[in-house]
Amino acid sequence: MRRLFYTLFLSVAFTVATPAQDVDSLQAANDSLILLLQNKLQEEQMQNIILREQLERVGLAGREDSLRVVERKARIDSLRKITPGVPLVIDGDTLFTLYARKGGMMPEARIEMAREKIVELGKKLTFFTDSIYVFESEYTTDIMAGEDVLLGLTDLDGMWQNSTREQLAEEYRAAIQQKVMEIHEDYGLQQKLLGFLLVIIVLVAQVLLIKLTNWVYNKWRLRWTRKLMRLIKPTNIKDNDLFNTHRMGLVLLAIFRLLRMTLIVMQLVVSIPLMFSAFPETKTFAYKLLGYVWEPVTDIFRAVVDFLPNFFKIIVIILCFRYLVKGIRYLANEISSGSLKINGFYSDWAEPTFYILRFLCYSFMLVMIWPLLPSSNSEIFQGVSVFIGIIVSLGSTSIVGNVMAGLVMTYMRPFHIGDIIRYGEIEGYVLEKSLLVTRIRTRKNDIITIPNSNLMGSQTSNYTRASQSHGGIIVHTKVTIGYDMKWQTIRDLLLAAADATPGLKKTPKPYVNVTALDDFYVEYEINGYTHSYETLPTVYSTLHQNILDKFHTAGVEIMSPHIFAHRDDLPLQIPEGQSPQQS
Repeated sequence: MRRLFYTLFLSVAFTVATPAQDVDSLQAANDSLILLLQNKLQEEQMQNIILREQLERVGLAGREDSLRVVERKARIDSLRKITPGVPLVIDGDTLFTLYARKGGMMPEARIEMAREKIVELGKKLTFFTDSIYVFESEYTTDIMAGEDVLLGLTDLDGMWQNSTREQLAEEYRAAIQQKVMEIHEDYGLQQKLLGFLLVIIVLVAQVLLIKLTNWVYNKWRLRWTRKLMRLIKPTNIKDNDLFNTHRMGLVLLAIFRLLRMTLIVMQLVVSIPLMFSAFPETKTFAYKLLGYVWEPVTDIFRAVVDFLPNFFKIIVIILCFRYLVKGIRYLANEISSGSLKINGFYSDWAEPTFYILRFLCYSFMLVMIWPLLPSSNSEIFQGVSVFIGIIVSLGSTSIVGNVMAGLVMTYMRPFHIGDIIRYGEIEGYVLEKSLLVTRIRTRKNDIITIPNSNLMGSQTSNYTRASQSHGGIIVHTKVTIGYDMKWQTIRDLLLAAADATPGLKKTPKPYVNVTALDDFYVEYEINGYTHSYETLPTVYSTLHQNILDKFHTAGVEIMSPHIFAHRDDLPLQIPEGQSPQQS
C-alpha cells in the first residue's frame, strides 16, 4: 500500500515540472497510470481479504483441534479407571502397558507380536546395543531393531500415558533394550560355550563316579559278605533250613547289587538334570525331569506322615480283635476237649463255630479299618472296590453254596471224620470234612473229593453210626429158588449159612423174609446183625460162600427158572466132588 502512494506522489510532481507543450501527452500518461494504480489497489485489497479469511479459518481449525484433543483426553481419563490395559511381561518382568489399538490391531496382538520379537532378538548369539533405535514418521513413532519394527506407537498411545509418542518411544526403547540385554546374557554365545563346558565336566564326573562305584562294589562286596555271614546265624524251623549259609550269601550279594544300582541311579538323578540346566532352552525340562523323581518321593513321604494317626488306630483295632479271636480260640479248645460243656452244644461244633466267629470278627475289623486307609474316599478306590465285589460275587456262587452246605452239615452232624458212609455208589472212610468239600477213601484206597453241595442234596448212609445203635448193621442178601422147593428148607439153609458166618451176631438172631412171589420163582432174603462195619465186604463175601456151600450140600440149585423143565436124568448143576447128603 505504501508503495502505491509513493508512485502516485512522483507522478504528480513530475506533472508540475513539465512544460505546457507536453501537457496533453502527460495527461494521457497520467490517466493510464492512475488506471494501473487503481487495479493494483484493488488486487492488494483482494489479497488482504483472502489472507484475512485464511487466518480466520486457521484459527478456527486450531481451536477445533485443541477442543478435540481436550475432549479426547477427558474421555481417555474416564476410560483409564475401568480399562486394565495389556502389559508386556517377559520372564516375570513387566516392561510397559498398552491400552489403544493401532489401526485394526488390538493391544493384545500388539503386545504378543512385540514379545515374540523381543525374545527372538534376545536369543540371538550376537547382539549390539545400538541396533535398537527410534524412527520418526508423520503419524507413528517406531522402535526398530535393524530393519525390524519391534513396536509402533501413535499419538493415542501417548495420550493414554499422558505423554507424547516421541517421549513414550524413548522410554519404551530403553526398557526393551535393557530386557534384550538380560535375555542375551542367558542365551548368548558366551553362555552357550559355558553350557557345553559344564555338560562335558558333568559327563566326565559321572563316568568317573560310575567307575568308582563299580570298583568299590567289585572289591568290597565279597569281603563284607564274608564278615556279615560270620555275624548272622542260620535260621532253622523244625529241622528245616529256612535261612542257611548258602541262601544267606545269595541274599547278601543281592542286597549289595541293589545298593550299587541305587547309588548309580541317584547319581544319574543329579547329573542328568544338571546337564539339562546348563542351557536355558532345556532348563525347564530339567526341572520337570527332576520333578518326576522328586514329586513322587515327597508325595509318598507326605502321605505317610498324614497316614500315621490312622495307622496307629489300625494297629489298636488289629490288636483288640487279635486278642478277641484268641479268647474265642481258647473257649473252642475247651469245648472241643470236653473240659467245658454247654447243654445242647456238641463238642464237634466247637471248631466250625470258632471259624465262623473268627470270620465275622475279621470282617467287622475290616469294616472298621476300611475308612482309615489312604484314599478310601476317592472315586477310584470305591470303583475298584465295587468292581472286585462284583467279580467275587459272580465267581463265588458255587463256593458260597458249598460253604453254606458245609455249615449246615456241620450242625446236622450226619457223619464224622473216620465214619464209613455211602454216597450213591461210593462207599468209604471220611478222611476230611471242610467248609467246601468232603474227602472219602474207598475200600480200594481211592480218595474221592465230593463238594458239600452235592452231599447236601443227596442221600448218604452212615454205617458207623448205624452199627452203634439198634443192634448194629443188618447184613442182607437175596436168593431166588423155584416153587418146587419148600420154603422151610430154604429158610433153614439160609439161617445155617448165616450162623456159620463170622462177624454176624447171634443175638439178635438172623431171620429170613420171603420178599417176592414171582411167576417162576420165590425170592428169599437173609438178614443178620453185625457191629463189624469195617469188614462189611468180608462179611458179605463169607455169607455168600456159606450160602453156596449149604445149598450145594443139600442138593438145592440156586437158579431162577423161567420155564418148567424136566431134567430126564440130566445132572444137577452142582460143582463136581460135592454131592448132596443122603437123607
